[in-house]
This record gives sequence, structure tokens and C-alpha cells, in this order.
Amino acid sequence: MQLGTRWTSGEKPPAAVPVALHAQIAAVERLLPADQLAHQPTPRWTLTWLEGRPVAELDTGVIVSLDADGQAVVRKDDEDEFA
Repeated sequence: MQLGTRWTSGEKPPAAVPVALHAQIAAVERLLPADQLAHQPTPRWTLTWLEGRPVAELDTGVIVSLDADGQAVVRKDDEDEFA
């Protein structure tokens, strides 16, 4: 069993977050609008595991996960990942 975790965007991901996701997580965080964040709580990431693969979801709906080839993929939660 693999347990998930939560952390605040802008912080170093916890050790439970696979290194394969770190670059894409950082890329997503660089795109967060600073002026919007000043007026709202800082979004947090949630790491879960789906069929043995890590899935990191930001409160904004952005998801970073690994595809079948082990490559990090970024999508929004309203997009079909199989499209």
C-alpha cells in the first residue's frame, strides 16, 4: 500500500513524491499567477496513487501524473487523459 500526502505549492515536494514528477510540478507552479495568489490561499498539492502510479493534483485542478511509459504528463481534471 502506498500512502498519499499533501503539501503547499512553492514548497519542496515531500519525499513520497516521485522525482519523475518534480520538474512538471515546478513548471506548473511557475505558471501560477502571482497576483491571483496574493488574494487567495496558496493552492496545495495532493499526491494519490492510481493503479500503482503517482497522481499529484493541485487545488486548481491541474494534475501531474505518469503515463504508461513513465513520462510525466500535465492535464486539467476536466480533460480526458485518454483522448
